Amino acid sequence: MRIPDRILQNYPSDHFLNRELSLLRFQRRVLDQAADPSVPLLERLRFLCIVSSNLDEFFEIRVSGIKEQIRLGGRSAGMDGLTPGELLDRVSKEVHGLIADQYELLNDEILPALEREGITFLRRGLWTEAQGAWIKEYFDREVNPVLTPIGLDPAHPFPRVLNKSLNFAIELEGRDAFGRDSGAAIVQAPRALPRVIRLPKDICEHEYTFVFLSSVLHAHVDQLFSGMRVLGCYQFRVTRNSDLFVDEEEVKDLRVSLKGELQQRHFGDTVRLEVADTCSEKMEGFLLQQFLLSRRDLYRTPGIVNLVRLMQVPDWVSRPDLSFPPFLPGIPKGLDKKQDMFAAIRKQDILLHHPFQSFDPVIQLLRSAADDPQVLAIKMTVYRTGTDSVLMEHLARAAQKGKEVTVVLELMARFDEEANIALANRLEEVGAHVVYGVFGYKTHAKMLMFVRREEGRLRRYVHLGTGNYHPRTTRFYTDFGLLTCNEEIGEDVAEVFKQLTGLGRATTLKHLWQAPFALQPNVVAAINAEAEAARAGKKGRIIVKMNALLEPETIEALYAASQAGVMIDLIIRGPCALKPGVAGLSDNIRVRSIVGRFLEHHRIFLFHAGGEEKVYLSSADWMDRNFFRRIEIAFPVLDPRLKRRVIREGLRAYLADNAQSWEMLEDGRYRRKSARGGSKRSAQALLLSDLSGSS
Repeated sequence: MRIPDRILQNYPSDHFLNRELSLLRFQRRVLDQAADPSVPLLERLRFLCIVSSNLDEFFEIRVSGIKEQIRLGGRSAGMDGLTPGELLDRVSKEVHGLIADQYELLNDEILPALEREGITFLRRGLWTEAQGAWIKEYFDREVNPVLTPIGLDPAHPFPRVLNKSLNFAIELEGRDAFGRDSGAAIVQAPRALPRVIRLPKDICEHEYTFVFLSSVLHAHVDQLFSGMRVLGCYQFRVTRNSDLFVDEEEVKDLRVSLKGELQQRHFGDTVRLEVADTCSEKMEGFLLQQFLLSRRDLYRTPGIVNLVRLMQVPDWVSRPDLSFPPFLPGIPKGLDKKQDMFAAIRKQDILLHHPFQSFDPVIQLLRSAADDPQVLAIKMTVYRTGTDSVLMEHLARAAQKGKEVTVVLELMARFDEEANIALANRLEEVGAHVVYGVFGYKTHAKMLMFVRREEGRLRRYVHLGTGNYHPRTTRFYTDFGLLTCNEEIGEDVAEVFKQLTGLGRATTLKHLWQAPFALQPNVVAAINAEAEAARAGKKGRIIVKMNALLEPETIEALYAASQAGVMIDLIIRGPCALKPGVAGLSDNIRVRSIVGRFLEHHRIFLFHAGGEEKVYLSSADWMDRNFFRRIEIAFPVLDPRLKRRVIREGLRAYLADNAQSWEMLEDGRYRRKSARGGSKRSAQALLLSDLSGSS
């Protein structure tokens, strides 16, 4: 089987919504969590910070991509009809409004509510004498020694400013010891300095009293410019293009090439300038000129310029009453920590539903495999796993014990590249085989395979998942994982690993749908089969849950199925280019988004299939990149008992949700669903109650 040629068809632009604008509407839904008074207060602060973190990546990747199109002279419209210039104007307008609402919520609601609970962020004008003295001593001891003020003149040009770093633009008056009077200086805050500082309780009225590093530096900035008058001190922050480019024609060693690119990530082209709203127009204009940005790229903030730095505060404050209640992830019936995992899997397939159920069985399986003399080989794909992953330690131990350990490591996992390079080095040192998949195609499939000798034969055990092998994120991402020793699935997984590590043509797999070969054609064929059934007067039904729906051919197939009479429910967390409920086009399609305590992350595809109800789980969203530029798999749930669980827990529970569900309108806006007098039903709360060990 060969990679199919990608034929780009010209579909009507009014059939599609714009990806970037749809993604910004998702940020609106996250912000609504911060505005919801029923959400615990510290969690509201966390959601507010998540919006800022998401917007950072949005500018680093999505906006930088739009600007790059404009720089290269691109004027062609996207599938929604917007040109790059038009889209950038729309994005700027949307983000300016979003940030204005975000800071209004922070300053008018969340910070006052936190202060009423004894958690306060002191502004400079409110410091007591004792607090001021402590802060000055802190500045002299911890801050001043590591600062390097840079006066701007011909011998001191404007410094290179790191991506997303905290900086201060200083306006000065007077001459220094050398007679210089440039009138401007830059102070860069080293990243080692904490941005939020807790004051001692004995000098504070409240138990938790914090000050911002920006306030500390602002209060003592005159010490950095002896004998000169400080006219203004303004926080600013720039966001840069952080997408990595590795030339396929030139690269000889991906790891070496990637290391070179990573060194430049902090200094990519600027795409956004954030300044404190107190900044003078003169300084604003000067900074925009230095960074080659326009007024459209300027964002004034009535508060600290980097709200992401507040993300740690909920973890520092011991107030369980202001946070989500803790829970203990459950363990499926029949499993316990002392059980032989291989025997349990031989008995029956096992389905894990995270975060409601624990990821520990996967860790336990890898731990026991590392020590089991009957296990001969372990193969695993790694996309994101964390810097101190216990899984990687078990892999390393297995290699040290002489087992054949092969890791297909995706070096290009965005923002985890450095961690993955370090992991590659560590695994190679202990004798593991580390490969980087297929150049030009990210390996995004989640597969773990064990080859074990049993009764004179070799048996394969596999774990397939919708999420990463990252023990920490399994505590707050919703994902499914399947443990099985089904022979045909094991053969399919072995074939995919053979493709990733060796050379040769792809063969037709028995059960797995694999990208970039068969996943998209099989999805479209399954949609078309439902349409054919509906045209023949039979039942047609499709339910899909995933993060994003953007691929145009698949969307057009869904439109055709809707027109044939197929009832289609789409649970799409983030961007969706499909327009639901449009008369004559998508009357039978409903789209909803669930935003709650946990990040909705699993991908589930259900097709009625004449009553068979075929269910696939996957790591792939229905996007061009997942279908055509990644190694992905979708795997069937064959056990009827587990299939019913997936439908009940992963689909029906979410379709019944009226607490955290948003209904998408045909113009791309969303309307929050309400209980309308009945009881509230939250899918996440229901699953916590049913599956976790405690809630």
